[in-house]
Amino acid sequence: MTQTARKDVKDRDVKDGRDGKNADRISRRQVDKFAERRAQLAASALRTLSELGYARTSLREIAQNSEFSHGVLHYYFRDKVELITYCVRQYKAECVTRYDGIVATADSAPALKEGFAEAMAGTLRDDAAMHRLWYDLRNQSLFEESFRDDVLDIDQSLERMIWRIVSQYADLAGSPVAVSSPVAYALFDGLFQQALLRHLSGGENAAADLTASVAQLLDQLVTPV
Repeated sequence: MTQTARKDVKDRDVKDGRDGKNADRISRRQVDKFAERRAQLAASALRTLSELGYARTSLREIAQNSEFSHGVLHYYFRDKVELITYCVRQYKAECVTRYDGIVATADSAPALKEGFAEAMAGTLRDDAAMHRLWYDLRNQSLFEESFRDDVLDIDQSLERMIWRIVSQYADLAGSPVAVSSPVAYALFDGLFQQALLRHLSGGENAAADLTASVAQLLDQLVTPV
């Protein structure tokens, strides 16, 4: 092979490698753009979903209450089930991050207890509609199989989040945890759901009562039996 031929082959290999890298970058940008667009659509849809709930909401209804057309929504989400589960997953992931921040920054048992209780009461006041949508979705999963895997996955992530809080509180308090992870989650989830119902019914003390109940329960869960 002549020197000129070898140079042509080398140049072609370099170009092919460069083209491959460019194609990878373009592909990644397309994926990122698609994901970003889905997140924007979900944020817009959440307002309608949280107000109307699962049963009364369709993709067309969501489109009518947002700046996006029905066709755009249907392009990015296969159906209402996919959109709703995406929305709830996104919101619950933000919740988990928020509570993990409390675990990471609390340097004493009282600080963790106060931060956790106040966060629970705060999200009850500020995000009641979103939590109502979550419980609506979880109830629907009892009847619609298409929801179950997503609901179970979200539920397990919330259980793990609660367990991190309880375990860290136990370590800071120097006391062993008195219950299992599923029991701890069921207790806090039950408290929150009851408080949510009272809050949605106009109960003025629902958030304050939840704060006190969360603090009381946390102490009881790490008291040796």
